[in-house]
Amino acid sequence: MKHGTQYYETAKNSALIVVDLQNDFCPGGALAVPGGDEILPAANALLERMPISVLTQDWHPLDHVSFASSGGLWPDHCVAGSKGADFHPALRTEFARLILRKGTRRELDSYSAFFENDGVTSTGLSAWLSALGVTSIVLLGLAADYCVKATALDARSLGFGVNLVIEGTKGVEAAPGDTSKAIETMKVAGCRLLALKEILR
Repeated sequence: MKHGTQYYETAKNSALIVVDLQNDFCPGGALAVPGGDEILPAANALLERMPISVLTQDWHPLDHVSFASSGGLWPDHCVAGSKGADFHPALRTEFARLILRKGTRRELDSYSAFFENDGVTSTGLSAWLSALGVTSIVLLGLAADYCVKATALDARSLGFGVNLVIEGTKGVEAAPGDTSKAIETMKVAGCRLLALKEILR
């Protein structure tokens, strides 16, 4: 298929980004994404295959601005050092080249792997990838309608190609249809949707 061919032509310049595959975002967690653990096979298959890989990790202080206990939008989740903030135990973290912790400042949330939610404070990921010669990313993780979408859109604005793994993301669906809307927004921004088999073949 065309997309698969395009991926292999640039594979040596690609990096994998796995967004927030943490206990609190998986079934039983404080902010569970329905079926969130179902993306683990795709994540692990790509972690084993791609030499440059990044895991992002929500890592919040106890009184983080996003928490309902602080007047924010979300249930308290991914508190730094807690079991909920740990990666899912089945995730092959040993293959990760970089672990990027985000949302570490009490007063500022961070959905994207590239910028905090003020849109200007960089996480440093773009510079790190560019230093390694990366020009495109393969993206999956949680949740499609928030942190994955934000990461994809920022990556495109920074000039990276984005390949979103179809089997590799699930949405919160705070409102019905949020996930499909997010995927459409990513497509309009120039992200390509790829099936896992297109990448692994």
